[in-house]
Amino acid sequence: MKVLVVDDEAKFARLVAEHLDEAGHDTAVLTSGEQAVKAVASGSYDVVITDLKMAPVDGMAVLEAAKKASPDTEVVVMTAYGTVEKAVAAMRMGAYDFVTKPFSLDELVLVLERVGERRKLKQENVALKQELQTTERFTEMVGSSPALKKVLELVAKVGPSNTSVLILGESGVGKELVARMIHRTSKRAGKRFVVVHAAALPDTLLESELFGYERGAFTGATSRKPGRLEMAEGGTLFLDEIGEISTAFQVKLLRFLQEKTFVRLGGSRVTTVDTRIVTATNCNLQEAVALGRFREDLYYRLSVFPVVVPPLRDRRTDIALLTRHILKRLGYNRDIGKDVMRVLEDYDWPGNVRELENVLERALILAGGQEIGTQHVQLPEAVFVQDAGDRIRDTGGERKKSLLDMEEEMLRDALGRTGGNKSKAAKVLGITRRMLYTKLKKFGIEYSEDE
Repeated sequence: MKVLVVDDEAKFARLVAEHLDEAGHDTAVLTSGEQAVKAVASGSYDVVITDLKMAPVDGMAVLEAAKKASPDTEVVVMTAYGTVEKAVAAMRMGAYDFVTKPFSLDELVLVLERVGERRKLKQENVALKQELQTTERFTEMVGSSPALKKVLELVAKVGPSNTSVLILGESGVGKELVARMIHRTSKRAGKRFVVVHAAALPDTLLESELFGYERGAFTGATSRKPGRLEMAEGGTLFLDEIGEISTAFQVKLLRFLQEKTFVRLGGSRVTTVDTRIVTATNCNLQEAVALGRFREDLYYRLSVFPVVVPPLRDRRTDIALLTRHILKRLGYNRDIGKDVMRVLEDYDWPGNVRELENVLERALILAGGQEIGTQHVQLPEAVFVQDAGDRIRDTGGERKKSLLDMEEEMLRDALGRTGGNKSKAAKVLGITRRMLYTKLKKFGIEYSEDE
């Protein structure tokens, strides 16, 4: 920790500082209360150790100035035996503790250790609150498809290690959820999981968010703030959308990955942390490397163990389980109709699990407490049907074709135009070949998969 020792007995102050330096602290010395009041105004000290009896500016003034500049700065007062009452008054003003002269220097080291534990606990509480606010909607990956099982197997293998993991996949597939699973299966599970969304921040803010900053580092920096890397000490930092960071910041991130050290924005002190880095992107990083937009050395540092999360369209057998899971969480405990489930399973879900959740939440609202039907499932650019008896009529009262009829007609027309070639028919309709087979089966249209 960064410690300031204040005592008008210069020899004693230096003796204390030397002992604290040997204990691993970064210690500075001042020999007057007046100097100390000016120094603590910067709010750049973790702990201030000050003598109470100084003139003309005493330790109480130093305490008041330190707490005013930075409430997180802890103050330990040194007092003679006859002024213990004044030390108690200092604690009422916000001092952390006091030591009575003469005292053992090792006793002071123990006091600072307790201060460090208290600061760490505060940071953990802040991180926990942030995690609870941003935690993934699901506590586990839902599904039993082979594609999902492969991901879970990889997570189980890499979780216990300290290896850097790069999670790849489209938007909405649950990359953050996979990162949380990696953390929970690691030896770091008892520590913090901290999230940073890289694409949401410009370089300067991303740097201050990751590395922290000193007071005065930029306009509005009124006190020192630890970065997310420090908050994740002993735990895991999840850096999402890594493909969006600039080449300039890539250099700084690479330096941290190589040395596990960094310097706070506006500071000069080198800080070392033991933090596991897990990153994610929906970009093609290999292509970005080839185009010179992403550093090759950083790519190899991050992708020691890549995990590809499949899109929802490649794990259609999980859609039913996911649907029931999401609706149960939203408070809907009824069975889902086969026609509704068919609509959901036929759709390609470009927005993946996140889109599925949004569609189901909207359907629940539209149903207004009643059973969810196909008319409540609103899918952009999706072909879905209403009940066979639900016909669309024009103003003249003549029955028009239902969406079901139109869908079958489109399928037969596409097959006719392509001479029965299923691959070409799927392209004409703008759907996957797998979805085409599903629809052909639905309408009882004979087909062969020997193409």
